[in-house]
Amino acid sequence: MSKPVPPGDAPSPAVQHMLVRYAKRGKMRFASHRDVARVFERGVRRADVPIAHSAGFTPHPKISYAGGAQTGVASEAEYLSLALTSRREAADVRDRLNAALPDGIDVIAVTEDAGGVPASRLIASEWQVILPGLTRQDVAPAVDQFLSLDHAPVERLTNKGVRRMDARAAVITLEARDDSGRGAHLEMVLHHTVPAVRPDDVLTALRDVSDLAPTAPPLMKRLAQGVFGESGMVQP
Repeated sequence: MSKPVPPGDAPSPAVQHMLVRYAKRGKMRFASHRDVARVFERGVRRADVPIAHSAGFTPHPKISYAGGAQTGVASEAEYLSLALTSRREAADVRDRLNAALPDGIDVIAVTEDAGGVPASRLIASEWQVILPGLTRQDVAPAVDQFLSLDHAPVERLTNKGVRRMDARAAVITLEARDDSGRGAHLEMVLHHTVPAVRPDDVLTALRDVSDLAPTAPPLMKRLAQGVFGESGMVQP
């Protein structure tokens, strides 16, 4: 089993990097980024994946995370990279992790990728937002009005204080559709801005131009991350 290197010993070098795409489903959508990181650290140990560790008095497993979906949001496209001290088949790493991780954190794909977490390739996200109690006819006028704006300033309280951002500038596409049985849903592609504009920021901007009022909290899910081109979202 892979264990942290004792202080004073030189850590084994990384010889392989794996890019992991995983999902947050069910109750695990309420897990914070820190919770997910702890889950993966335990899962890697239980799966006996030969993870590399940092040097120093308190070695840490070399797991790098791309920007994760916020707490309360489901996702089918979260990414992290693993640095391994010996070579493994990607399918074997995937199967071992899935056997070791809790329900709701599901590894979808593992690929060898020397570049680690591809931040330069994760420049946009595709989202689905379900609005209970509303129909497409309720939502479409607000979408049209929002898309006609040049700017849509919104504010959000963060751990660094109140941040002001332009929700309109981040929206690449936005469309209202009907979702039989659950209400209307929005499909949107958002550019990864700094500070990040999230789907709930777009909802705030929509409420500013309309009286949209879902009968229950919206359900948000990230469907994909990557580059958005003429053919749609391209995974890294």
